Amino acid sequence: MKRTVIFALMILLTTVQASTANQKLDHPPLPIDSPQEERVAIVLLEEKKSQQEIHRMVKAHPQLVLRHIFTEALNGFSVKGSIAALEKLAQTNMIEAVEHVQTYRVSSNENIDIIGGNAVRGKFDESNQRLTGKGVTVGVIDTGIDYHHPDLRRSYGGGHDLVDGDQDPMETRGSHGQGTLHGTHVAGIIAANGKIRGVAPEAKIIAYRALGPGGLGTTEQVIAAIDQAMKDQVDILNLSLGNNINGPDLPISKALNRAVEKGITAVTSSGNSGPNVWTVGSPGTASKAISVGASTPPMKIPYLISGDEKIRLEPMQGSDTFDLDRGYELVFGGIGKQEEIKNAEGKIVLVERGEIVFAEKAKNAHSAGAVAVLIYNNIDGGFIGNLDEEVLIPVATISKKDGEQLLKKIKRGKQLFRTNIIEEKDTLADFSSRGPVTSTWEIKPDVVAPGVAINSTIPGGYLPLQGTSMAAPHVAGACALLKQAHPDWGPQEMKAALMNTAKPMVNESGHLYRAYEQGAGRIQMEEAIETEALVMPGSLHFGKFRRIDRQHEHRAVVTVKNVSETTKTFSFTIPNKEKGINWIIPMSFTLKPGAKKKVDVTMSVDPTLFKKKLHDGALELHVGVQTIRIPYLYVLEEPDYPRVMGFGFGAGDQNGSYRYEVYLPGGADEFGIALFDPDHYQFVTYLDWKRQVHKGMLKQEIEKDKLPKPGVYLAKVFAKKHGREDMVETLLYINVPREAVLEKRAK
Repeated sequence: MKRTVIFALMILLTTVQASTANQKLDHPPLPIDSPQEERVAIVLLEEKKSQQEIHRMVKAHPQLVLRHIFTEALNGFSVKGSIAALEKLAQTNMIEAVEHVQTYRVSSNENIDIIGGNAVRGKFDESNQRLTGKGVTVGVIDTGIDYHHPDLRRSYGGGHDLVDGDQDPMETRGSHGQGTLHGTHVAGIIAANGKIRGVAPEAKIIAYRALGPGGLGTTEQVIAAIDQAMKDQVDILNLSLGNNINGPDLPISKALNRAVEKGITAVTSSGNSGPNVWTVGSPGTASKAISVGASTPPMKIPYLISGDEKIRLEPMQGSDTFDLDRGYELVFGGIGKQEEIKNAEGKIVLVERGEIVFAEKAKNAHSAGAVAVLIYNNIDGGFIGNLDEEVLIPVATISKKDGEQLLKKIKRGKQLFRTNIIEEKDTLADFSSRGPVTSTWEIKPDVVAPGVAINSTIPGGYLPLQGTSMAAPHVAGACALLKQAHPDWGPQEMKAALMNTAKPMVNESGHLYRAYEQGAGRIQMEEAIETEALVMPGSLHFGKFRRIDRQHEHRAVVTVKNVSETTKTFSFTIPNKEKGINWIIPMSFTLKPGAKKKVDVTMSVDPTLFKKKLHDGALELHVGVQTIRIPYLYVLEEPDYPRVMGFGFGAGDQNGSYRYEVYLPGGADEFGIALFDPDHYQFVTYLDWKRQVHKGMLKQEIEKDKLPKPGVYLAKVFAKKHGREDMVETLLYINVPREAVLEKRAK
């Protein structure tokens, strides 16, 4: 059995940044420590072992210290010791993998109303109790919770601190390190019950503090929290966290799947790396969990108008309302420093993102007499964010492309701009990560929920935040109401109910978002609770197939269940005719109350006619007046997923050596790390180069005599697979003191 050592970086999904398939990083990757430095690692076993056997296994390696034994979430344990000792442990029989733990950090009434929350509160369960989540337990794995908050006191049901190892999951206070608020915000969306009310205000919250000061924590702590939640037998589990590796096989994804198998409905964020395809990250890739993308609740969105040109603005949380009602001149203010903003009285100031915080840029513009501020991105794509203090003028963000176009207009002479306010809802947030999942080719996210400008509880008050971190707890709360209404439903039924009844969303052009962007659509709680039928699974993936000369068939099986109290007749609508694809779908059938039936769905493809590499759509099943949409995905050959991701570089096991690791979702026909002079972009050498590389995590040590001379290099990490090449650019520091690396980063 081959053993691997895997490194994964996780973040909480609140802070949003733009990303591209070939993103140029602003700083080098986190270094991998020397073999003498101590690390914590998750050890996965090939089969379940007793605690005594695990103690004996670790005792055979005296340099290691046993930390946790996971009895529920994973077959394994965690240990602490030097990297060299962990590498030696990885060669032990019966060990499947050793994953080094790394640090990860925290990346309104209308939002409840749009998903049907207020309408559902007027309905009753089987015991004639209003649907409020009463009697349902929701575990929140996060930064803890301020259980003294007046809106959360009644909902709080205890918890565990996996950071300090006690039973007090209080959010980090400022006096004990950099304070946190993320977990309290998430808990409020689920079950606030005071000045504001969450989706399920009478659900019981069990808090698992897996992230400490500054929102920092480890993979070990998150898995330990999942393990504890399984012991506590929570009904629902929310994880608003993730990483940027689009793979289904990382330990947290495995642990979540195990939790679902034990009867817990697991809900997780899809990620904040949109709008590109293939950006969903683990554990949002976990097959059995409900992965949630972010949509917009009803919002009044300002647009900047100049002639026929219209630019969408993203108001920053904490700024004044954008209600400018006439034409205004636009001036450029550099990056927003006080000395750069001139002649701004009564004007809109355009500034570039970077160097100083958003609030400082805005305050400098306000001091200069500006009426509003536009901040354009310094990398490709748009972004959204929050102001860390109140600003008395409107502040909004725009993309780098739009900002550079406006700058050109400013340089051409005086230009007048006006704003127009348009109400929008049910659009996919630009930052929301899209699928599909590599390797399994599944549709993720499964559903979407509001995740923009969501007002909720924080220690000492309330604050609007945005991110898929805010979308996931809407679904966790919805699951609590579903569980109260249908106590006999398990995770599969609840996931199906939400997907079967979701509202398909359309983009600004009026076209449906792709299935791998929105899953089944935006959740509708009332429809989910009152559904008369369930189709499981809620989406279909027909796999990845090679182009061949003959017609081939691909089969999927769904289970249809009548959950109404009367006999129902079911019938499929054949999808729209598409050249090269034919369907074999059963005729209508009848099911008695409580009955279920397995149904075969066959897709027949003629590769001489069908050319798409990604083909998605939806089947429709009719039962009475209800129509159930079942999204599907078909992948032909090697689609255009990123060939390379998750690159890390640092000191090796041998004195003077270095090592790297990188995740290759589909392997590579050719892989390499090319080094360039960062000042003149001249090619220097290859750090490594190889052909026919296996898929998954690649780890390689570079011996001392094969390294280039000491210095800082621009590295282009590339992978080619079936004619497509992708690349990540970053800086590598070779035989440069660590202090110089940190000093360079600080600059």
